[in-house]
Amino acid sequence: MKKTLLATAIIGALSATAAAQAATVYDQDGTKLDIYGRIGLGIEGGGKQYNDKGQRINRSGDFVNVGSRLGLRMSQAITSDMTAFGRLEWRFKANSKEDAGNGFDELRQSYLGIQSQQYGTFQAGNFDSFYLQFVSSPFDVYINNGLQFAGNGKQSRGDSIGYYTPELEGFTAFLQLKNYSERGYVEDPNAPLSSGQHRTTEQGNVIAPQGGIRYENGPVTVGLGFVEDVRRGDGNGEMMYGLIGQYQFTDQFSARLGYENRQNNDSASYASYLDANPTKENGYNTVGLGATYTTGPWAFTGDFYNINRDGQDNSKAWSLGGYYKVSSAMDVFLEVNDNDAKAGNGRTHQQFDNLTDDAYWLTGVRYFF
Repeated sequence: MKKTLLATAIIGALSATAAAQAATVYDQDGTKLDIYGRIGLGIEGGGKQYNDKGQRINRSGDFVNVGSRLGLRMSQAITSDMTAFGRLEWRFKANSKEDAGNGFDELRQSYLGIQSQQYGTFQAGNFDSFYLQFVSSPFDVYINNGLQFAGNGKQSRGDSIGYYTPELEGFTAFLQLKNYSERGYVEDPNAPLSSGQHRTTEQGNVIAPQGGIRYENGPVTVGLGFVEDVRRGDGNGEMMYGLIGQYQFTDQFSARLGYENRQNNDSASYASYLDANPTKENGYNTVGLGATYTTGPWAFTGDFYNINRDGQDNSKAWSLGGYYKVSSAMDVFLEVNDNDAKAGNGRTHQQFDNLTDDAYWLTGVRYFF
């Protein structure tokens, strides 16, 4: 679906569901094929001063790829109410020949589905988590970094099925299941393992569900959802909940507020896992507040988070962004953020230093097609 640049190049950076401008290469007898993509180039710098081993690292600026991708969207009408659809999208690195390798470096989206205005939408494959699409999307406004709520890969991206209802009086309900299979794993606990082999676990096959409901009416958008954050999918094995909303005060200004909680895992096995992986988190409570302002070809964003972690250091996180529409297919941008600013208790300048010590910045240009 074609959109203006303000929705794709600027606001597109401010919404997980925004799509780039697309060229229709075939549209006949109910069958449609669109091709779309973008090339993004930038320079990044700053960030953490130390790596996970406590070693000081170089933080100078460097040329980087910024979310370059190429995709196809397909659809075919089955009846007047029902449509079959598919999507296929690859990532590639556009900043250098060496980084690009043989071309595409990631299959980002690959799924099929059936959509009905009366019965809803069912899809299967590799896609962004429904939790992001229906709950945390108001905060997914940054090109890189900045989002502290659960993002597109949360218990998703492959081996997933999902369903969401048609909108009814502003309400849309959703449910998604992610499958982690042990098919082909070695069952004998004493058998030697070759390279690439895995041994079955006590858990066996695992299903990670997520679901919830979104309400949209005029300027109000509110999403309430849950995710069973299983350990197999890099979670802590506990439930995660989120309540996130946005209010559009005017055509130019909107504000957002959100809360997300993941329960704490007190088991001895997870405590041992955290000891071996100190960068991983257990339970947490996160509160976020942000706003977006647009004027003419400009858009500006700002977000602040307070993160309370169970048994680990608490922190603040902040992000700022500026975006300018150069043409109908190109934008330039600047983003600055610190995803783990330490909470300071000293004087004002000490608190400022704590909030900016590990500040990361990214600036660049993107072309949409």
